Amino acid sequence: MSTVLETEEQQVLRAAVAALGKRYGRDYMTSVVRDGAHPRELWTEAAKLGYLGVNLPEEYGGGGGGMAELSIVLEELGAAGSPLLMMIVSPAICGTVIARFGTDTQKQQWLPGLADGTLTMAFGITEPDAGSNSHRITTTARRDGEDWLLTGRKVFVSGVDIADATLIVGRTEDARTGKLKPCLFIVPRDAPGFQRSQIDMELQAPEKQFELVLDDVRLPADALVGDGDAGLLQLFAGLNPERIMTAAFALGMGRYALGRAVEYARTRQVWKEPIGSHQAIAHPLAQAHIELELARLMMQKAARLYDEGDDIGAGEAANMAKYAAAEACVKAVDQAVHTLGGNGLTREYGIASLITAARVARIAPVSREMILNYVSHQSLGLPKSY
Repeated sequence: MSTVLETEEQQVLRAAVAALGKRYGRDYMTSVVRDGAHPRELWTEAAKLGYLGVNLPEEYGGGGGGMAELSIVLEELGAAGSPLLMMIVSPAICGTVIARFGTDTQKQQWLPGLADGTLTMAFGITEPDAGSNSHRITTTARRDGEDWLLTGRKVFVSGVDIADATLIVGRTEDARTGKLKPCLFIVPRDAPGFQRSQIDMELQAPEKQFELVLDDVRLPADALVGDGDAGLLQLFAGLNPERIMTAAFALGMGRYALGRAVEYARTRQVWKEPIGSHQAIAHPLAQAHIELELARLMMQKAARLYDEGDDIGAGEAANMAKYAAAEACVKAVDQAVHTLGGNGLTREYGIASLITAARVARIAPVSREMILNYVSHQSLGLPKSY
């Protein structure tokens, strides 16, 4: 894999994280899932080494880097078979939003813990009746004296059971126009009226998915992140990193599956030569490698644009990176399973579970169809269909 587009520091980071990932690997993550536990050992060690907060400001204990560095961490852990899904949520979305828009008090309260892994934050945006349409969010916040009262429902919220708080996307009434505008609120896990129920998923992952019910959850005035008038800007400041990191998640998974397939194709001998010598096996694997590399290029572009402060350019590139990485991942996993034949469906080889996991990147945090809608009217200037 070529890393000429990365700085020397980024290349060193990639190698160091890869070494950490190999010490844990797929067997570790599989055992965590089997035990219904969380990958706390890997999370804690990655945090201690400074990897979890590599994108957060140095003054709050972070590494002072950006999405370029954080995406390297997640990709390499995934390529070793032990990705940390909560990296997408806690340091990438929540950490970024608070670092960019939070008050001084919010930064001091949350960023050091998010950087060193002692605090974890979940992110709630999706609703049962809104899906990918953030404009249909019905979770609303209304003033009650100095406090806020937050009411609504969220679904498919990752890691609420281990999160110290959840960053909830709600809507408040604009005093000038009377229209509802998006705002972000920090909701502590033990807030009265804040209820969670686990969603039964076919997906084999240590991170659990939850439905949330907020029934007049009373929050202090300072639970509102930053400026209430900048809600939409703040929201998209979190969604672009989410897409970049989802691309990293998909790339890592695709690389892991491809690596297992290549190893098998080199050594599996049915006739005279290893099966990898046959073009029907070799060419699809080569194609999967090409598509993963192309997707990484777009992810690197998106990360660089975001880190340079180009939110509009990053929005287009982040959506494209997420789309390309998800497609490449699904194809790589499918070809890996096919290369191993019956062995690809056994627990021993650990690839079959990725068939479901790979689909996550196509669906979350936004479907590939919504990305195609975005590119259609934002990049190509075609009229909206909705």
